[in-house]
Amino acid sequence: MYFDTADGMVFRPPSEAYSFILRITIGCSHNACTYCTMYRSVDFRVRPWEEVLAQIEAAKPYAQHIRRIFLADGNAMVLATDKLLAILHVLQQSFPRLQRVSCYAGPKDILNKTPLELAALREAGLRLVYYGLESGDELVLRQINKGVDAAEAIAAGQRIVASGIKLSLMVIAGLGGQVHSSRHALHTAQAVNAIQPQMLSALTLMLYRGSELLAEFERGEFVPLPPAKIMGELYQLVSNIDLPPGSHCLFRSTHSSNQVALAGTLSKDKNRLLAELQMAEARLSQLIDWDPYNNVE
Repeated sequence: MYFDTADGMVFRPPSEAYSFILRITIGCSHNACTYCTMYRSVDFRVRPWEEVLAQIEAAKPYAQHIRRIFLADGNAMVLATDKLLAILHVLQQSFPRLQRVSCYAGPKDILNKTPLELAALREAGLRLVYYGLESGDELVLRQINKGVDAAEAIAAGQRIVASGIKLSLMVIAGLGGQVHSSRHALHTAQAVNAIQPQMLSALTLMLYRGSELLAEFERGEFVPLPPAKIMGELYQLVSNIDLPPGSHCLFRSTHSSNQVALAGTLSKDKNRLLAELQMAEARLSQLIDWDPYNNVE
């Protein structure tokens, strides 16, 4: 979900629809993933303290209605811990009904925080982090230029969970294309098992104009998955997720990119989710005129 401003598009998770969006950075400090064009139109910068305070002051008249705040843009955790703590302190002082502060975080930025720093951020009010794992497969991560290997990608998620901050983990179905679909699904499930997030969202790959991945597709170097095979890949992913007894992980595939909306709790609803995926795969396999350009934006 996004809206437009003079500093480019502002993106936020769907669950932050009613949050105060506080932009403490502009753009994405990595900004090199081959599938993503979210922040290609802007140069990354950290917003000066004065600009951050000005946003907070502008929101104060609505303080009684603000319960959630999302720190934008693409990886707010790139900020030094002392700066983040200062921002969180001002937010707690400015919004008496504040219940939760959240942000996107990239794996490198997470790993640059010590466990003690993350614990301090949690105590200061950072209660939820959205982290795009995308894939748990070494080859896929390298091909999409995520900037970390599989071990680092998993370690970043584990570090958030260990800190007590809730983790919303995001993965992308179809990211390995037809060639690497099976290993992408299996290794991503293994990564989820290792991380044990409280929330797991499965998005479906879209090919965005201006992205390197779209160019690979148009050169015949990347073959996208049709909808039925996306369901098959998701089936393999979910079937291989084996979380410890008593764990509670909300699973969603309700993003606008998804052909089928699924929702449940792993592992309680695993069998139902698998049955729904099987039905969806059977129904979508009847599509005979699927055009990969239907997934181009």
